[in-house]
Amino acid sequence: MDPVTLTTERLLLRTVDRRDTDTVYAAAQDPDIQRWTTIPSPYLREHAESFVERAVPEGWATGTMFTFGLFLASGELAGMLGITMRSLGTGEIGFWATKEHRRHGYITEATRAVAHWSFTTLALDRLEWRAEVGNTASRSVAEHTGFTLEGTLRSALDNNGVRRDCWIASLLPSDLNLPSTAPYLPARP
Repeated sequence: MDPVTLTTERLLLRTVDRRDTDTVYAAAQDPDIQRWTTIPSPYLREHAESFVERAVPEGWATGTMFTFGLFLASGELAGMLGITMRSLGTGEIGFWATKEHRRHGYITEATRAVAHWSFTTLALDRLEWRAEVGNTASRSVAEHTGFTLEGTLRSALDNNGVRRDCWIASLLPSDLNLPSTAPYLPARP
């Protein structure tokens, strides 16, 4: 699939490329991004180069990962968001915000737009969110977007060689008033 560009009220969501290497590298120096995400730590310039020049285009080309940079009208990077395909019809969303653009609702806005796109264009029937237990900022985004918290998975997240417990939540097309591509029969209590 060729990369797509999405727009929201305040953001331009587009793939990142070589012109964004310095910006991605600088943003990823934030200790909170390194602490709560699974990017390499320390984050070196070659990590940014590999990400924007290889991982992002390969993900789009193979349909395995769809990465968006979240840009303000000024062209400033507000964050990153990606969907990684986990199985047929299921993707996992991950995101981070730059330090200066946290608590402005940008990640929630982008998550809603990309979720809608994933259900209508990728034909996903389930979008999962996972975050290390304690990452309350990420959990807040998931909850504000409409994800349903499903529980805690023990030792389910590897963050730089350390196994950690993580929360898991899901968003279904029906949560956004969209049809599913496959029938869904929920469990009865």
